[in-house]
Amino acid sequence: MAKKRAHVFISGLVQGVFFRAETQTRARRLGVTGWVRNLWDGRVEAVFEGEEEAVERMVSWCHRGPPGARVENVEVTYEDYTGEYDTFGIRYGGGWY
Repeated sequence: MAKKRAHVFISGLVQGVFFRAETQTRARRLGVTGWVRNLWDGRVEAVFEGEEEAVERMVSWCHRGPPGARVENVEVTYEDYTGEYDTFGIRYGGGWY
């Protein structure tokens, strides 16, 4: 199967609604690697890597988000797959969790 990488920026009411935690749970369930973090401007940023179908499911989910989120816009850039991640984590500042 083809591997894919998506770099995503989500805007709207997406912080303080468990967006990062739910993204991590769903990505791990689908076998997607990468990371998610809050940005200072109120957006959420994520990188998804994995099987094409699983990455597309994550991108599609970002248009809805968890209960309580109000997604206004999703910007997606597809990049070359790197395989640099072994899991999916939440980034806080410069660190991983």
